[in-house]
Amino acid sequence: MASPAATMPANFSGKWILETSDKFEDLSILALDIDFATRKIAISLSQTKVVSQDGDKFDFKTLSTFRNYELAFTVGVEFDECTKGLDNRNIKCLVTWEGDKLVCTQKGEKANRGWKHWIEGGKLYLELTCENVVCVQVFKRKE
Repeated sequence: MASPAATMPANFSGKWILETSDKFEDLSILALDIDFATRKIAISLSQTKVVSQDGDKFDFKTLSTFRNYELAFTVGVEFDECTKGLDNRNIKCLVTWEGDKLVCTQKGEKANRGWKHWIEGGKLYLELTCENVVCVQVFKRKE
């Protein structure tokens, strides 16, 4: 049997503005133990994601008036991440493609931790998971 043809994965490049955020407070309180003040500020923020993609190399910048966060990685290459300014943990990360979804598995002191990014209906989705909490954020493309 012939192997399936390689497909070009989704193109995530662009500027994306946070539209909705479901269960973010649950994730930050129950799963990540983020302090009250930081959590309250984070919940009220407008976020912009700026994504640069070159094949399997990615640079995600999450920008807000409170704090910026940058994550650069190559799909299929494990890397160390310090979630400084978020929950301040050192974790091992591996991002892989599952179809058109970017899937990150994070290993550290918290169980079942990771995220998924995908594009659907012209919107960028981010599903954050930690322990038994799942948060979904939806971003619309900034023109």
